[in-house]
Amino acid sequence: MVRLLISTGEVSGDLQGSLLIQALWRVAKRRGLDLEVLALGGERMQAAGAELLADTSPMGAIGLWEALPLVLPTIRLQARVDRVLKERPPDGVVLIDYMGANVRLGHSLRDRLPDVPITYYIAPQEWAWRIGEGGTKSLLQFTDRILAIFPEEAEFYAGRGADVTWVGHPLLDMVPVSPDRQAARRALGLPSEGALLLLMPASRPQELRYLMPELVQAAATLQARDPSLHVIVPAGLERFEEPLQQALDQAGVRGTVIPADQADAMKPHLFAAADLALGKSGTVNLELALQGVPQVVGYRVSRVTAWVARRILRFHVDHISPVNLLLKERLVPELLQEDFNADQLVALAIPLLDNQADRQRVLDGYQRLRNTLGEPGVTDRAAEAILDQIQQPS
Repeated sequence: MVRLLISTGEVSGDLQGSLLIQALWRVAKRRGLDLEVLALGGERMQAAGAELLADTSPMGAIGLWEALPLVLPTIRLQARVDRVLKERPPDGVVLIDYMGANVRLGHSLRDRLPDVPITYYIAPQEWAWRIGEGGTKSLLQFTDRILAIFPEEAEFYAGRGADVTWVGHPLLDMVPVSPDRQAARRALGLPSEGALLLLMPASRPQELRYLMPELVQAAATLQARDPSLHVIVPAGLERFEEPLQQALDQAGVRGTVIPADQADAMKPHLFAAADLALGKSGTVNLELALQGVPQVVGYRVSRVTAWVARRILRFHVDHISPVNLLLKERLVPELLQEDFNADQLVALAIPLLDNQADRQRVLDGYQRLRNTLGEPGVTDRAAEAILDQIQQPS
């Protein structure tokens, strides 16, 4: 029997982990291999067949100030995981994104289990966000192999001495056959007329605080301008559902929150029916692009974090959305920090709702983006590489 430990955090990591676990079961079955998967992740990974050691899907933050409340819970979690792994040591380890906690875990496992192969799948996006080389050097000290999802990621880490394989982006394995637009609207309980606006605000608690107020104010303005506009918000976590609905109600937006346990299943209908999305920077931008939904993207952190990033770390990037990062151009509109406000969101949203030429420019760019992401079968290629690493002759 082969025992794997897969570690990730946050909603997006739980989703990617679940897709990988499903692929690992498929590949193990083809190889006639008995497999056991231990996981730090969330409900999706558990549903895919992993034994969940701890639910880390709510544990995510971007920024110094925002991460402080997670320090003690993370330390306690690490101690609990260490006890479990001492009794049930893994034959291989897979780390998915979630840099801070996974880097600490990687170093700990390398010290205690020096012969166990450690694979980083979806490595931290230091090719896009790096500030110095310290984080990269730390990661390479314990990682045996990196399975890259972006060509730039593969080039970046290979250039620093890592054993890297580019497998493509796992979202390619998730692109469903889109339902007919009118069928999708019926499934969502929408009438045949009126544009649909998606708000995609949060997979982390901090994002509810910093992003949602501006998004709902923008939605209220757009709905006042066009009373036929429908607004839907898919919840990333169950505990977000009530705050999201309260935010809509307080802003006077007539809108619907899709419960977290229904959101994944409803995504094909949401994307097929949507005319525009307003939301945070992250993996969801690529999902929207692959489904052909125009979008306005933004992000905000606390003033403390923003000040430290600008004044001390001298942080600067040309783009924050993965769509624009990969295309190396500003295809989808972006707003960062102070610029992320309702007035600017509305100003950028109106042309994408009203102007067919603006919409078509974005859709044409999405096709160019699709051509950079590889070919379907990503998670099976990743699973093959992970099991090859474990089963290679000694």
